[in-house]
Amino acid sequence: MKLATITHGGVTKAALVAADGQTFWPLEGMLGRTVPDLGAIAGELDAIKPKLKPAGAGLPLAAVKIEAPIPRPARNVMCVGKNYHEHAKEFTRSGFDSSASSAADAIPTAPIVFTKAPECVIADGEDIRYPEGVSDSVDYEAELGLVIGKGGRGITKAQAYEHICGYTIINDVTARDLQGKHKQWFLGKSLDTFCPMGPWLVTSDEVDPENLTVKCWVNDELRQDANTRDLIFDIPTLIETISAGITLKPGDVIATGTPVGVGIGFTPPKFLKRGDRVTIEIDGLGRLSNKVA
Repeated sequence: MKLATITHGGVTKAALVAADGQTFWPLEGMLGRTVPDLGAIAGELDAIKPKLKPAGAGLPLAAVKIEAPIPRPARNVMCVGKNYHEHAKEFTRSGFDSSASSAADAIPTAPIVFTKAPECVIADGEDIRYPEGVSDSVDYEAELGLVIGKGGRGITKAQAYEHICGYTIINDVTARDLQGKHKQWFLGKSLDTFCPMGPWLVTSDEVDPENLTVKCWVNDELRQDANTRDLIFDIPTLIETISAGITLKPGDVIATGTPVGVGIGFTPPKFLKRGDRVTIEIDGLGRLSNKVA
């Protein structure tokens, strides 16, 4: 099931999207109440799915603006660094990695978790604003994102998938110079517009998160092409680690890490320039495409 947050007739609302991505039905018509975005129903999605039965031909999706599935998360987006083996190695080689001193410790022994400010989330099709005067080393990172449906603390690996309501695509845009300068990743990851997300949320019953192809193009050049089988720390490990001392809440977003092929991994680095377009595809989750303005 594909779900989206859209702006229709000047009002932002949650919607069910047809399998072909061409039409939609507002959830309010099926639930009998206003649903402003998907974050508002993340915690009850499993319970209300049986009620999401479209009636009629639906409305054309091309006639509305598709927002990020959760346009403004209630808390910071939780992210995982260096979670693919080859990316961990390329990042350590780049000289911008404050988490490793040499190739010998490039592969982390525990998940590296950081966050992005919720205000940096943008939708498919919106512009990534080039941070003039702040950074000149802007990079892209294609990632599988998950949304928590059932909250909890001390979630075990065996229970982890029960707590996920759906999956989406995230571009963890990064200012590499700020990331290196500050020796901590929050500032370099949280500049305005640095978290494209979408285009929709696909419910967890339709996704095999352990076998998804992740691809990223900059303009027409394929830069990243990997599979989530290659994650160093799988999704159950990430949820167990984060929830061990932090209570996860419905609507929390977790980005699971990026594979090899980011701009910093090339010699010389291939940083984003004004006018570039970054396009990410993940099996079954659609296409997220944003231009650098």
